[in-house]
Amino acid sequence: MNTTERYKQEKHPLDVIDDVYEYAEDGLDFEEIEARAGDGEWERLKWAGMYAQKQEGYFMIRTKVPGGKLTPAQAEVIGEVTDDLAVAPEEYGGQQQNELWGDAYLDITTRQDIQKHWIRIEDVPEMWERYDEVGLTTVQGCGDSARNVLGCPAAGLDDHECFNAQPVVDAVSEYFTGNREYANLPRKFKLTITGCAHDCAQSQINDIGLVPAKKQLEDEHVYGFHARVGGGLSDGPRMASELDVFVRPEDAVEFCRAVAQTFKELGDRTNRGVCRMRYLVEQMGPEAFEQAIRDRCTVELPTDGQNLTVGYQGDHVGVHDQKQGGLQYVGFNVIAGRMGGDEFAQAARAAEKYGTEDASVRLATDQNFLISHIPEENVEDLLAEPFAQEYQPDPGAFSRGAVGCTGNEFCNYAIIETKKRTKRWARELDERIDVPDDIDAIRMHMSGCSASCAQPQIADIGFRGETVKLDENGQSPRAQDGESDIVEGMDFGLGGSLGADNEFLDWVESAVPADAVIPALEQLFDAFADERHDGEEFYSWCRRVDNERLRQTMQDADAPVARGVAHGD
Repeated sequence: MNTTERYKQEKHPLDVIDDVYEYAEDGLDFEEIEARAGDGEWERLKWAGMYAQKQEGYFMIRTKVPGGKLTPAQAEVIGEVTDDLAVAPEEYGGQQQNELWGDAYLDITTRQDIQKHWIRIEDVPEMWERYDEVGLTTVQGCGDSARNVLGCPAAGLDDHECFNAQPVVDAVSEYFTGNREYANLPRKFKLTITGCAHDCAQSQINDIGLVPAKKQLEDEHVYGFHARVGGGLSDGPRMASELDVFVRPEDAVEFCRAVAQTFKELGDRTNRGVCRMRYLVEQMGPEAFEQAIRDRCTVELPTDGQNLTVGYQGDHVGVHDQKQGGLQYVGFNVIAGRMGGDEFAQAARAAEKYGTEDASVRLATDQNFLISHIPEENVEDLLAEPFAQEYQPDPGAFSRGAVGCTGNEFCNYAIIETKKRTKRWARELDERIDVPDDIDAIRMHMSGCSASCAQPQIADIGFRGETVKLDENGQSPRAQDGESDIVEGMDFGLGGSLGADNEFLDWVESAVPADAVIPALEQLFDAFADERHDGEEFYSWCRRVDNERLRQTMQDADAPVARGVAHGD
């Protein structure tokens, strides 16, 4: 049994939620909490949605948003709580601690969550009280249990939807949240459920992916789901396996429970490096894993029917017609997912002001957000709102596809800074590179470490944080230690995508100094422009071209630094 597993067995992780109120009331600092609760409490706090920041005394706290769907009232509370409580102290720069976002900002994540930083434990009860009033929770935003259930952010809005699966998303989320029986799994458990034919909820990289399907049952055609299991990224990326099952919408909760039960019983609890469900599926094989689910499921699972997924859509940025006539939804571009709490509250008020009574704010897996149910005649006024000036729905291709993880600003695992770099690079690349007009987005994802929170493996261009050692000429490794020759850099990958032509990218080059990346990308896109086939996507071109030639193209860039080596090699 690994150390984290022992902590989870000594005390049920959900019990920590009551303890947070006690710690807050007694005004305990980090050392006093550890002294009272013993080892492992920092791990258990994840079940309350709380991660200890690298700045001692402060937390990141994660708000779950099933399917990414918020009412304007919920979104406004999130923004206001951020503005009131996610405030950096003076010793860390206060209001000036971040030159791009100032202070009191939030992050939209790739799992349709909201993350806030600089939260003190004494402020958590107030946050929870304000959340309770509008039906929000942070419970199991983190930890080894069912995480936020993903869905299509345009559920119920778009005509490419086979059926609206948001009610199923809500039902599955409600079942697992606070459920003690399934809150202590071998490892984190990620689900996505969608009725969208374009699979924007990324079923191929989740532990469970339910995607739209149709089957003849008795005398009628029934809409439901096909199931994919065992997908994931991080150090051992794996595309999900298809199961030969058809899941009726009313049976989705029980199916997901049976998968969780299988994982709970058979998953590895000894080595956290291989505890994820994808390793279990790989070890057992999809057929045996399917049989294990059937053995534990209390409803009939027919064999599969007609698959209704036709491709992959990476975002919903832009102004789009809803299937409800006369209404539109607007997808706003938030580079790297970070925006001010006051701006998010403004967006919520604008949704209520310009939208119908069904208006909503939706979070997307590409770290952007939507506002729905806007009468066509109100869209221009919505786009004139102050918040919209920064997050316009017609960005350049790099800005539109830019995703960034938390980075070393707050995360103990990240090697490099990511959020500011992602935003600056995206805007600079939009100015310097002419992307073909028929390509809406270049998906550029930056992760600060190998944990892949920014999902670099599925991007056109993926970065993974690394430190790089350079010589006095800025190119080769040098033997001396202790000199200022260690710079931030990254492994550089090309050619990833989801969908019918899904494939993880190739890590084409390692230990590229950060200063060399933009010139290298300019060289790549010059070559792409010269060699592109009609309608060819950038990731497809990267796959078609030999990796050695891609490397040589990047190294030919006229950059101050062409290449380094990973620090420690």
